[in-house]
Amino acid sequence: MAAVGGTAVQDHVALAEIELCGELIIAASAARERLSLESIDEVLRVSEERNQDSAP
Repeated sequence: MAAVGGTAVQDHVALAEIELCGELIIAASAARERLSLESIDEVLRVSEERNQDSAP
């Protein structure tokens, strides 16, 4: 909830998590079957995160 007076606090981590949850919900609702772990990782961009962590 934003404070009175217009000074809103943004939690960028929380906003990113909400966006990823939304993408996961969309993928799950579009799927005909349960999402595999690989599909979930793809939606959540887990492999991209791992590649960035291992970069020099």
